[in-house]
Amino acid sequence: MKKYLNISLIYAILAMAGGVFYREFTKLNGFTGVTVLGKAHTHLFLLGMIVFLIVALFAAQKDLRTIKSFRAFMWIYNIGVPLTAIMMVVRGITQVLDISISTGASAAISGIAGIGHILTGLGIVFLILSLKKVAQDRLK
Repeated sequence: MKKYLNISLIYAILAMAGGVFYREFTKLNGFTGVTVLGKAHTHLFLLGMIVFLIVALFAAQKDLRTIKSFRAFMWIYNIGVPLTAIMMVVRGITQVLDISISTGASAAISGIAGIGHILTGLGIVFLILSLKKVAQDRLK
């Protein structure tokens, strides 16, 4: 349980740092429009901190590491969420600085962010399968 609370704390710190970066970076550059940069903050809070707080609650009931789908969740999800957030920050910086990037570079940023989203979604599926296993074991 402590491990999942620590992971949640790490995501919370990253989310707060992302929020401060968003606010200060846009203010420093006089940017007042909408940018993806601000959404990285909420992605890290919800998909990082909140999910692992929920995981910690389930871990108090059962050792989740014994469930194969949970181990897959841990790897896949903890690659997908940071990858998504990093690409959101990259896209947001190009938006704030109004950097003209090639179509290929733009597609690469979108593609990598898409891979992050796919991994995150796959991780969520593995988490739900793990939690279903916990629920089935409790009914026995």
